[in-house]
Order: sequence, then C-alpha cells, then structure tokens
Amino acid sequence: MGTFQFDHLHLRSPDPDATARFFETMFDAQATRGIYPPGTLYPGQMRVTMIVGGQKILIAPTHPHDPMTPAPGFPYYGLEHIGFTIADLDATIAALRAKGADVAIGPLTRDAGTYLAFIRGPEGIMVELVQQRRDSL
Repeated sequence: MGTFQFDHLHLRSPDPDATARFFETMFDAQATRGIYPPGTLYPGQMRVTMIVGGQKILIAPTHPHDPMTPAPGFPYYGLEHIGFTIADLDATIAALRAKGADVAIGPLTRDAGTYLAFIRGPEGIMVELVQQRRDSL
C-alpha cells in the first residue's frame, strides 16, 4: 500500500461563486474559477479551486441528478468543520466581524492551551479558528 497524503476538501454549493467569495473575504483564500468542460458531470457550470491555509478546497455546484438535502444542524457526525490555526484569535474575530462574519460560537477557551471560535458560512459550513496558547486562561 502507498503513502497517503492530503489532497483536498470538497464542498458543494448552489452558488459556488458566492461560497468562494465568503472564503476570499473572510479567510484570504486564493480562488480560481473555471467552467466544467463538456463530458463531465457538470458541463458548463462553475467550478472553483481554492487554496486556504495552504490546503486545497474544491467547490462544486448542485448535483445534476441526485436531489440535494440541506446541511445538517451543527454539531453532527461526519466531516463537521474546517479548522484553521491563527496567531491572535481576538484580533481575527474583530476583523471578521467587521467584514460581516457570523461568529456562531466563541471565542472561548476549550482547555488550558486552546482558545477558539467558529464562523458560520454559506450552506451551514462551519470554520473553526484555533489559537494555541501557552498560558492558562
């Protein structure tokens, strides 16, 4: 068996462009927009590839053949959220609130070394921001 390396996360959105704009605005994502070519599952529809925090995140449109269900309520089993580490949570939350972010949870101290918050994005996407602290709060 070969070695496994992380490749990407895949999000689905009824509006991939709007979802990409959220990540560009809130988290400085670098997004590339394109169109799915003929012969693919989504011919002529927008596809987005983003780099966020050094990781690749793909955004695809609504599935053309299978009905879509709404996002489950948070928390839930399965892939639940995307997490980013940051140096200064309070400053980051202030900057995100100024951009109109929905701070769903926190900031709060989860344990002596972890200070975190969750931002709610389009289609119920949750993004956790984590600041590792050396001191106990």
